[in-house]
Amino acid sequence: RRRAVTVSPDDVARRAADVRQRVADAGGSPDQITLVAVTKGFPASVAVAAATAGMVDLGENYAQELVAKAVEMVDLFPVPPVRWHWIGRLQSNKVRALAPVVHLWQTVDRPALIHEIARRAPGAAVLIQVNVSDEPAKGGCAPSDTAELVAQARDHGLAVRGLMTVGRTGPPADARAGFEDLARLADRLDLQERSMGMSADLEVAVQAGSTMIRVGGALFGPRPARPLPGSDPANR
Repeated sequence: RRRAVTVSPDDVARRAADVRQRVADAGGSPDQITLVAVTKGFPASVAVAAATAGMVDLGENYAQELVAKAVEMVDLFPVPPVRWHWIGRLQSNKVRALAPVVHLWQTVDRPALIHEIARRAPGAAVLIQVNVSDEPAKGGCAPSDTAELVAQARDHGLAVRGLMTVGRTGPPADARAGFEDLARLADRLDLQERSMGMSADLEVAVQAGSTMIRVGGALFGPRPARPLPGSDPANR
């Protein structure tokens, strides 16, 4: 059973201000860097608290969880409309369910996914995910394949906003080289967005040129443990 999570809009607003101060202390402009509140694994009440606090960009990894939260929140007042970001590894067979609610697909990393998103969500905004650390456990295309995927996505009518990556596992400093590589690659491809940096390594990402950081724990505290497979089908 999951641990109950209680967080108020005031809590989220205070923690978001702390994150933005970290961005500023790292030399970035909080007004120019999008803060995506990662609500994956948290109950809908946490997403509601985030949106009420003005966090309108919310990130999710689990398809059924995202759809359920979107349905629960759509008619709430005074919660403003939110922009759902898909930030997890994505199976093509989940695209159909997600297409009506996803604002930005951040983890596009292969031709089959480009084809399916273009079919289910014509003109959708996407980021191409790049694996800059060459870690097999991480999603993303090889840096050498990025330009071709960008071209394919555009040929399919998708709006390629930029690139996304996950920093190398380990101390934050270990992610610096990969983040700098992604920024240079985005420059070469004339792409605006560089989604890189999370709670632990956001300073390094900001210094490398991030325009979008994905933060969960720094806003909401520890994420509840997910149930064992088969124990809670509604959240798989």
